[in-house]
Amino acid sequence: MMRFLPALLVLLLCTSAPLAAQDALPAVKLRNVAGELVNTADLSTDDKPVIVSFWATWCKPCVQELIAYNGLLETWQQSYGARVVGISIDDTRNAQKVPGFVKGRNWKFDVLLDVNQDFKRAMNVNNVPHTFLVHKGKVVWQHTAYSAGDEEDLEAELKKLVAAPADK
Repeated sequence: MMRFLPALLVLLLCTSAPLAAQDALPAVKLRNVAGELVNTADLSTDDKPVIVSFWATWCKPCVQELIAYNGLLETWQQSYGARVVGISIDDTRNAQKVPGFVKGRNWKFDVLLDVNQDFKRAMNVNNVPHTFLVHKGKVVWQHTAYSAGDEEDLEAELKKLVAAPADK
């Protein structure tokens, strides 16, 4: 019996693994900063890449990452057809600050409020910032934490998507 215990442990760990590449976006209804309901499964329904970034107003690396993304947004839209969606995990009390926070930084991308953290749990996000690259409704890449220059890795992934054959 003791010989099988390590194998059982490995099996259990594999079945509860984090969201892997090629997993579809789960359907969770969130509100955008204007108060409209958005189904997260509809964020990526066409051939254009979507960058989904989980963040919070109290997270300095998150804000730095989104400032970098906002600065590259126009280039990414023109070069890759990409869009950015920020998912705020601020709780109900702090979520009231998010629209002003976003407007004050002149962010040009969509921001959704995950006040109950349902989407965060569905995507197996443990820490923020956590960024996913989604293409045709499937997660194709993900990254946690942020250091200046990480956006270059994301852009390299965007280039791969554009260069990939259309039949994939």
